Amino acid sequence: MPDVRLTVGPVAHGGHCVARHDGRVVFVRHALPGETVEVRLTEAQPDAAFWRADAVTILEASPDRVAHPWPEAGPGGVGGAELGHVSLPAQREWKLAVLRDAFTRFAGQEFPGEVAEAHGDVGRAGLHYRTRVAAIADAEGRAAMRLFRSHESRALTAMPLATSAAEAALLGQRFPAGGRVHVVDPSESEVFVAVDGARWHNGRRDTRHNAPRRVKEVVRVGKAEHHLVVDATGFWQVHVEAPSLLARRVSELAGTGAVALELYSGAGLLTTALADSFERVVSVESDADAVRAARRNVSATDHVSVLHGDVRKSLRQGLGDHAVGQAVVVLDPPRSGAGRETLAALAALVPSRVVYVACDPVALARDTKLLAELGYRLTSAEAWDLFPMTHHVETLAVFER
Repeated sequence: MPDVRLTVGPVAHGGHCVARHDGRVVFVRHALPGETVEVRLTEAQPDAAFWRADAVTILEASPDRVAHPWPEAGPGGVGGAELGHVSLPAQREWKLAVLRDAFTRFAGQEFPGEVAEAHGDVGRAGLHYRTRVAAIADAEGRAAMRLFRSHESRALTAMPLATSAAEAALLGQRFPAGGRVHVVDPSESEVFVAVDGARWHNGRRDTRHNAPRRVKEVVRVGKAEHHLVVDATGFWQVHVEAPSLLARRVSELAGTGAVALELYSGAGLLTTALADSFERVVSVESDADAVRAARRNVSATDHVSVLHGDVRKSLRQGLGDHAVGQAVVVLDPPRSGAGRETLAALAALVPSRVVYVACDPVALARDTKLLAELGYRLTSAEAWDLFPMTHHVETLAVFER
């Protein structure tokens, strides 16, 4: 099908804008609202409810359009920087528009916050912030990434979203063909490279039975410094500023008190900060590796209990001998959100306040509506642009009973 000329409409969740062609919705990547563009249809089945397209020629450009800092992630390229053509201030406005739309449609109320940049992002031009990057090795052993919504891969010549050290480690060596490569640039130890989960050192697999698998991270909250050890390939916030920023803001929003209940607690990033402000902290996490890491990280803190279990089941079963009624609750659920059953079990504990850390606007909006039905009112919200050049945004919301 030949290229199609479109006038681009508003932004939509997922990193694209909405346009229409002969009455059909077309989700367009690499465009901006108000632009006139020629698009290449990438998914256009005749019976599909909507089509997908990439803007390949910009006929009338938005004033917010800039040169993409990573052309390999442009039209027809790899995923991972779908907003690279948008100025940084306009990227934050884009994400705010998505949040506002999600709250209007799914929560039935306005989103009360703004989207702020993390410290240093303006100076970095929104680049070199990722301390964790992943790739696959192509047939020649070069780091490669999948093309957007494709199984086809393309070798990388740059990774400008990564820290300089992570980019050099990813692109400066060869790996076994087909291997899944993870590079970690931690704050307190040397760059760690893993291939298919095993440490890769000096250009080869580290076969020692006691080969290192952990890295050290420091998290600063006010005057306090928390030194954490985490599994190199386990979950950790990827933005260089995110761990300290989120730990500080969650601690401030949670306040102080007798008991904090932390759900989906991971390796203990927020747990250690909450332990400074509450007389007792109970955390729940389902991933066994993360639980082991969290227990290591709070081993010197006798008023913290780290429970291994499914969050919903743990809430329903009463958290064993741990009394947490009237607690302040901090929850950081997966991208799909907490959901009705988990929130109902949570509300049964009658927490005084809920601090919700969300990585998906629609999931947060849906859970906001559910919490309202359970008697919890949204009192504040703020969003942080911890993923520049992408459509992702991190949001902190506070609910009061």
